[in-house]
Order: sequence, then structure tokens, then C-alpha cells
Amino acid sequence: MKAIVFTRYGTPDVLQLKDVDIPSPDRDEVLVKIRAASINYVDWQVLRGKSFMLRLMNGILKPRRQILGDDIAGDVEMVGQDVTRFQPGDEVFGISNFYGFAEFACVPEKALANKPASMTFEEAAAVPEAGTTALQGLRDKGKIKPGQKVLIYGASGGVGTYAVQIAKSFEADVTGVCSTSKLEMVRSIGADQVIDYTHQDFTKNGQRYDLILAIGGFRSIFDYSRALKSQGVYVCAGGSAAQYFQATLLGPLISLTGDKKLGSMFTNPKPKDYEFLIELYEAGKVAPVIDRSYSLSEVPDALRYYGDGHARGKIVITIGNN
Repeated sequence: MKAIVFTRYGTPDVLQLKDVDIPSPDRDEVLVKIRAASINYVDWQVLRGKSFMLRLMNGILKPRRQILGDDIAGDVEMVGQDVTRFQPGDEVFGISNFYGFAEFACVPEKALANKPASMTFEEAAAVPEAGTTALQGLRDKGKIKPGQKVLIYGASGGVGTYAVQIAKSFEADVTGVCSTSKLEMVRSIGADQVIDYTHQDFTKNGQRYDLILAIGGFRSIFDYSRALKSQGVYVCAGGSAAQYFQATLLGPLISLTGDKKLGSMFTNPKPKDYEFLIELYEAGKVAPVIDRSYSLSEVPDALRYYGDGHARGKIVITIGNN
């Protein structure tokens, strides 16, 4: 099979299209013929090897897992003997755990869900990591409630575009923060207000929020705290390493000294959350925002585009015949 492979950390230039063996599924795994995949922030981080924690997980000096790509959608080709939920021919989507930029991947049964007929493979591949991060950040960690004022910092990216729509589905009043060129897109997916962070500081406009979900960029945790109402909640779901570590280390300490809750989250994609997102999709409340689609051989170009910060929503990789 064809796959995009990297044997050393670096820029997208280290990626190569190669022939590799088709994997065989273990007892609890499903062999998926991949029709589409999508890019996430973790792919960009693992490729460059900039995060020490990710190097600990994937090899200090060179990558152990040499194929990027978490999110996939495709057809079940073969199932392990303990698999009960799927059979060959089923259309599925889920998390491949870094085997997605290839024609086939073996995926644990528990990491997959059935793809609805109403959704294309490209749309399904754009759901798993970004959609569940937004959902878990708002619903599970943020305890979102109808009528709350919610701010999404980094509203134009993969997670952010889901977060705006999911927050609206919970009947919140949503403010999206993004750059100038993406304001209209964020407004078009349902944001009640949009703030251009290049011209306006949301911490100084007099507004206070019940819930802040921070996905991109870097702001001090004390800035976020000042922008919260009493009893407000701040959840860091991404952004710079400094932002994430502040939320993880300082957030719980600050929470002990006042009436605001501040912290970070770790996404735990689950099929039941995929199904919840599909319900929102079929109800017309949430739709994947796809900026561009690239072929498998164009993955280096797709990651360059992603790394330049141009993406609005998700970047999808189309594989095989769709």
C-alpha cells in the first residue's frame, strides 16, 4: 500500500510517499481501507518533534511510528476474530492513532463508529478529534448551560469551528475570537459576536464570560481569569505549550483561591461522542467546516498550508476512490 512516511523529525520536506506492507489486524482490531483522513494540530507537532512530551511518546531521536494522521474514514476490509460491532463492507470513521495518511490502517474496534450515509467520507474524517475536543471541552469540562455567555478563543480552526456550532446547539450566546480574514466565516457558522484579536483585546472590552474555551494562541491564564464572571470556567484545549502548561499547573491552584474554575483538558475520543456529534449533524446544528482537500501524495503541501496558519476549519486528505 501507499503511505506518507517520515523517518526523522523536521519540516514537511522530510515526508515521503512510499510502498509499505498492509498491516494485519489483531484480535480486537479492524482493518480499514481509508477513503479520507484529516490533519490535526498533533500531526504538526509530532512531525516537527518540537514537544518533548511527544518525543517521549514517539521516540527521542527519531519517530517510532512513522505514519502521521489520527482521523480517518473508510470501509472495513477485514476484522479480528474478537470484533463484534463491524463486518467487511461497513463504512466507519474514528481515530487511527497515527496511521491515517495511508491506504489502510488497523484500528481498535472501540475507536470506531459507523459512518452515517448522510455524511461523506471527507466530512466524517473531519469529525473525530476536533469534534470530540470541542464537545468534551464545552459539555464535560466546561459544563455549558443554555443562556451562558461563551467565548471561543481560536474559533476559526478545526476545533474552534466545531466549538462555535456546538455551543450554539446548547443555546449559548457565543463570541468567537480569530484573525481579520476569518471573521466572516466564524460569523457564518453561528457566532453571535466576533472579535478580531489583531485589533481588539477581549480582556479589556468590559465583557465577562461564563465559559471560555481556549484552543489557539497564547494568553496568560490571568488574562483569562479576569475575563470570567464569578463562578466562570476556563478550559484550555490547545494553543502554545506555555498556555497549556499554565492551565494545567496554575489553573488548579488559582481555582482554590477564588470562585472561578481554571484548567486544561485531555481529549478522550469515544464512539458515543461521535454518535452525539452525528445527531447534531443530522439535526442540521453542526457541520464540518472543510477548508481544502488534498490527495495522499500532497500531504506535505497540506501540512505546509496548515503550518502557515491559513486553515479555516479542517484540512482533509482524500485517499483512493471516493
